[in-house]
Amino acid sequence: MSRVLVPLARGFEEIEAVSIIDVLRRADIEVLVASLDENRAVKGANGITVMSDMHVKDVGADELDMIVLPGGVEGTYALAEDANVIKILQEMDSKGKNIGAICAAPYALNKAGVLKQNYTCYPSFEEYIKDDGYMGDKAMVVEDGNVMTSRGPATAICFALQIVKKLKGEETYLMLKGGLLADFCE
Repeated sequence: MSRVLVPLARGFEEIEAVSIIDVLRRADIEVLVASLDENRAVKGANGITVMSDMHVKDVGADELDMIVLPGGVEGTYALAEDANVIKILQEMDSKGKNIGAICAAPYALNKAGVLKQNYTCYPSFEEYIKDDGYMGDKAMVVEDGNVMTSRGPATAICFALQIVKKLKGEETYLMLKGGLLADFCE
């Protein structure tokens, strides 16, 4: 079974985090929801609190197939400053393992030095990342090497489905896409 880490920091974007966790679990992917500190209850950008399964310091890159960072400005900055998250990102990248980020979260990938040339993010946030390689609204999801990025809350289901396709294959992807009525996803 594939295993994906979704770290949550105070101020995370709820639609993105919950959509990713939900869609991946529907695909029978083990999702580890981890908080950055001892407080397992993590409050999102819009006041919704999500309970994490564990602390990010208790997770190692060797036990993961992918790490996926949800956006939200406050949460993104916290992820980008967390030594454990940065270490996992760098170790996973050095091993060619899958990395994902949505909305503002490609900022954390860039800070960790793992963001590839081509990426997308929440519009205007590329000014804090890098203009070079920004794909804008050309695609809901951009893949470059082992890194997958997406634009924001409205693209979260499509982003999660692309993760399913990468980890579980076309058949599972198509089954979930149909069941979710997500025909708008590429």
